Amino acid sequence: MTAEEGTAATLAIWEAEESAVRARGSVAPGVATSAQAAGRSGIELMRAQLTGELPRAPIGATLDFLLLEVEPGRALFQGRPGLAHLNPLGSVHGGWFATVLDSALGCCVHAALPAGKSYTTLELKANMIRALSPRVGLVRAEGRVIHLGGQTATADARLVGPDGKLYAHASTTCLVFPTPNPK
Repeated sequence: MTAEEGTAATLAIWEAEESAVRARGSVAPGVATSAQAAGRSGIELMRAQLTGELPRAPIGATLDFLLLEVEPGRALFQGRPGLAHLNPLGSVHGGWFATVLDSALGCCVHAALPAGKSYTTLELKANMIRALSPRVGLVRAEGRVIHLGGQTATADARLVGPDGKLYAHASTTCLVFPTPNPK
């Protein structure tokens, strides 16, 4: 198999996996209510998004990316860079890279948290390694927790194409805190 055939095969697999996830999750984008989230761990909330029980984050619909897989301490997102994401130079804007990577980073931390804990990003560092264009088709951002403590968490993520090329990598530090009680 040539490199081009391998890339095409990987792209076909990625498209099929995305179609399967989209078919399972029929809930429109939105935000889970406090009542829906109460008593659930981060992994339970993320899995409920994948099954369509809870809505997916609206930012994914806006920027054309979605959660594909989640397990404790790991989250995998897939995105489709398009014309709407281009900067004036004709390549994908760094903000798109950062948003997809930040989602993988935050969600891998979220997926490691027990019920009653929440998080927010304190710091995000992204390195864009090469230009990205809509010709790539799809990219994947995989985030993994490095450290999960009582007050802070750290994680890193990589953004790769179907040919295995690294387009960007990022790291985060998150603040971990008790989930606020709804009033």
